Amino acid sequence: MDYKQLGKDILKLVGGKENVAMITHCATRLRFEFYDSSKVEAAKIEKLQGVISVVNKGGQFQVIVGNEVQQAFRTIKNEMGEHPRSANANATKEEKKSVISRLISVISTTFAPFIPAIIGAGMIKAVLAVLVLTGVLTNESQTFFILNTVADAAFFFMPVLLAYGASIKFGTNPVLSMTIAGVLLHPNWSSVLASEEALFFMGIPVRLTDYAGSVLPIIITVWIMSYIERFAERVSPSIIKFFLKPMLILIITAPLALIVIGPIGTYLNDLVALGAEGINNRASWLIPMLMGGLQPFLIITGTAWAMTPIATTQLSNNGEEMINGPGMLASNIAQGAATLAVAMKTKNKELKQLASSSGFTALIGITEPSLYGVTLKLKKPLIAAMIGGACGGIYAGLSGLVRYAFVSPGLAAIPAFIGENPMNIVHALITIAIAFVVTFAATWILGFEDPVEETTQTHAKKGTTNQAEVIASPLSGKVIPLNTVKDHVFANELIGKGIAILPDQNEVRAPFAGEVVTMMESKHAVGLRSDNGIELLIHVGIDTVSLKGEYFETHVKQGDRVEQGDALVTFDRQSIQAKGYETVTPIIITNHDKFNEFDPVKEKHISLGEPLMHITKLEA
Repeated sequence: MDYKQLGKDILKLVGGKENVAMITHCATRLRFEFYDSSKVEAAKIEKLQGVISVVNKGGQFQVIVGNEVQQAFRTIKNEMGEHPRSANANATKEEKKSVISRLISVISTTFAPFIPAIIGAGMIKAVLAVLVLTGVLTNESQTFFILNTVADAAFFFMPVLLAYGASIKFGTNPVLSMTIAGVLLHPNWSSVLASEEALFFMGIPVRLTDYAGSVLPIIITVWIMSYIERFAERVSPSIIKFFLKPMLILIITAPLALIVIGPIGTYLNDLVALGAEGINNRASWLIPMLMGGLQPFLIITGTAWAMTPIATTQLSNNGEEMINGPGMLASNIAQGAATLAVAMKTKNKELKQLASSSGFTALIGITEPSLYGVTLKLKKPLIAAMIGGACGGIYAGLSGLVRYAFVSPGLAAIPAFIGENPMNIVHALITIAIAFVVTFAATWILGFEDPVEETTQTHAKKGTTNQAEVIASPLSGKVIPLNTVKDHVFANELIGKGIAILPDQNEVRAPFAGEVVTMMESKHAVGLRSDNGIELLIHVGIDTVSLKGEYFETHVKQGDRVEQGDALVTFDRQSIQAKGYETVTPIIITNHDKFNEFDPVKEKHISLGEPLMHITKLEA
């Protein structure tokens, strides 16, 4: 395969070097950002020989090439050379980008760091509801008061938490962004509001409002602040920049937030909430039906974040929400039902195992392994899941089902539907039953094209002989199925078959004798070729290419000879996780098509050097 020519072909199909705003690469894929996405011919790129798949997600266009990605990357960089643009040209191209895509990117980046806080707070709320319902606690007890305050804190200080995520998205100072959020929440404003006294700043009236739990005001403020910070950076003399720059940022941004941005953001916040409430009052079944039926599509396209601000605002203001939770409950259960129906009907042992595990995971509330690993590939089960999710959503809407806590809806999160209305949990259980039964039946009736399972006996008839080899574990930790990894390229085996390990130590060692064929500059991934021709990729963490080698140290280089047990890479798990990255390590056989059987160990703890995979190579 000529990867240099592949690089040239890809560059041409993305609109040429003039359209590439940024290009990077990780162990297996090229990552692009464009000035004008409409010029990119994704379908033609995906058909190129040497391209495994194309993914457009998280604001990046990713071309999955495999182990030889560096050759294609170098070719593209050489072809691009230097192509400076004027600021006006950049601005013109930026306007051509989809407004919706940019909005979704802002929401996802802003809310992502905040989600664990509201999930934790939501689960405390759910547990409290169960404890009150069972009589273990009362609403008047001090224990309830303390735990309820803990749960409310995440919603009360939502602007502070959102300020952090927004500062990452807009590239501005996180601490100053959170300080501005603190200005909006300062208790001094509460006393002014209570006294109903008029407030003026340099003669300009200040319209105070309660910003606790608000969403849009702080996001808009941090966006404006990113420009103010650049201005302060430009006008501050170097000798006094240390204290002048932050002073300028605060003294300009804070009054703007209180006088202009905050009131406008609050008005937009209320407008969106009223719009959703108006739709719900006139057609209560509509939003849950659409969410129940279209949720898989929203996940695939990366637009599932769109409803998050409305849902969190409703939860913060009303203590309940009907925008996201009810429809997602129906959709998640439907996804699990479709996958379990596949598990019962398929004759393919590998598919049966995958569908069984990912189906139960989907019922709990985690649908990505089921969606990307089973239903999306087979198509008809996905259609069945969308039908069942829509049916469950219709009932959820008509019954007035609401969610009292921000958790991923599923069987594990049923307490999130326990609240003041005792019938709410009943409606949730009926929604689950409808979504499951309708989807399971639809999957069974529609059927699917069952993948043919090639057996060892089939190969034997073709005049082949088998050569077995054992791959030792390059890490110590817990073995997990590859389809559970939160990266659909690995989970869907687009690069190759394999296994994943959750490491409990900080080193990667050679699993066999062979050669180092790839060592990433970012040090997080290494490609090996055994003496018997096995090509193996060890990829430490998910998206850890973004760390640019920080917390990693390599002990070999490309072209080195290694023996089993030789040190390859060491890394700092705790620091990587503290940066927000997962350290789960996929171990992929990239030339798996040359092997007859692939037999990884089952889920368990494994030590360095223990047998991890048994594979059988075909020889004519």
